[in-house]
Amino acid sequence: MESKNHWERVYATKSPHSVSWYQAHADQSVRLIQQTGLPQSASIIDVGGGASTLIDDLLHAGYRRLTVLDLSRTALAAAQARLGEEARHVTWLEADVTSVTLPSQAFDLWHDRAVFHFLTSEREREAYVASVMHAVKPGGYVIVATFAEDGPLQCSGLPVVRYSPEGLHAEFGSPFTLLKHEREEHHTPSGSVQKFIYCYCRKEPA
Repeated sequence: MESKNHWERVYATKSPHSVSWYQAHADQSVRLIQQTGLPQSASIIDVGGGASTLIDDLLHAGYRRLTVLDLSRTALAAAQARLGEEARHVTWLEADVTSVTLPSQAFDLWHDRAVFHFLTSEREREAYVASVMHAVKPGGYVIVATFAEDGPLQCSGLPVVRYSPEGLHAEFGSPFTLLKHEREEHHTPSGSVQKFIYCYCRKEPA
């Protein structure tokens, strides 16, 4: 799989602290997750979490039913090494979100910062949304962050799709109610600024 090989090369040749999407703390994501009102016993999946520090922040906040899914074994290994003993509280999945079979209605909350905008084909996006529909409980929450309309045209050498809040919500459709959206100006380790949008949805009961 070309995309898997790409991300393995990225994490094999760059420190997790030097990639453009690195955050010392995922403050905006943590705040939105906490705003759902879900208890610390909630089941949360971070899609494309890789070496992200979101999992550290969630563990620190007391969440324990956590899953991280990523294409890159190297990225997952970096997160596990960083967490040490704390890594045992996390389920680690090396998989492609557009083809993985996740357990049905297993998650109270789905989080994705910067995976969805790499899905440049309609087929990939439809497969992603089908995975969300399958894996998130009725009444569960979906938080997805992508490059905004004024964000970068590519990332890590790959093309991306930029979104307005309305455009991003339209990809998911009527089974999901858009509760709010926010912007983020992400400052990369190299000093550039990337414009993101976060959409925070609820999956409606059938």
